[in-house]
Order: sequence, then structure tokens, then C-alpha cells
Amino acid sequence: MVLVDSSVWIEAGWREGKLEVKVALEALLEEYEAIWCGLVKLEVLGAARSEERKRLDEFFQCIPYRPMPDDGWEFAKQCARKLRDKGLTIPATDILIGSLAVTWQCRAYAVDQHFDLMAPILGFQLYQPGYGGKFNPGNEA
Repeated sequence: MVLVDSSVWIEAGWREGKLEVKVALEALLEEYEAIWCGLVKLEVLGAARSEERKRLDEFFQCIPYRPMPDDGWEFAKQCARKLRDKGLTIPATDILIGSLAVTWQCRAYAVDQHFDLMAPILGFQLYQPGYGGKFNPGNEA
């Protein structure tokens, strides 16, 4: 499974968004590998334009959703401290997604440089699209 960050959903949703992101996300969706969480729900669906809300709400109902466990906040706090101790100041939203990838033992897909910094420290794998949006195991973080 791949926890898809809001940065990917937003990039893929833009008319002028990067084609490689659109193709990679489509491949994850076709293979039923994409999952999402409450933070993505807030960032993507909460910010949707009024004319897109119904369509997006219906679209996201078809994608596996994982709720954050109660103890996830404590783990996210520990992750934030670990990153800070390494001299990194990362947005809390990104830390939360990274900590969920660790907790759920899944890969994370983001088009945000913070994830490249966090992955080796927190110990989660990044989804690296290969040709046609397939996972390329040679590109693991």
C-alpha cells in the first residue's frame, strides 16, 4: 500500500500538473495500492472549490481510507522530536504523514522535498514511480 500525500493529489488535480505525477497516481489507483487518511481528507477535500466538492467526495469514497490510531499522535510527536534533534524543521502535516507511513508499514508518495529528508531518519519507504507509474524497487529510499 502507498499512503498518498495531499501534495500528489493536488499536483495531479491541476490542469497543468506534472504528467509523471498524474500517471503515477493513476497507476496506484488502478492497482488499488493508494490509501489516504484524515489529514489528506482535510487538506484536499476541505480546500476543494464548491463546484468540485460533490465529485471529489464521491471519488474519494472509492479509495481505501485508514483512520489514524489514537496513539498515532504520540508517535508523530516522537518523530517530530527526532527530526528536530537532527536539525530539521519539517511542517507538522508532513511529519504526521511520515509517521503514519511508519506505523502502517507502507510507502509514502509525495512531491514534497520534506519527505526525502524524513524517510531515512524515520525509516519509511518512498514510492518512486518508474516507467508507466510502476514501483521501481531500485529507487527505494
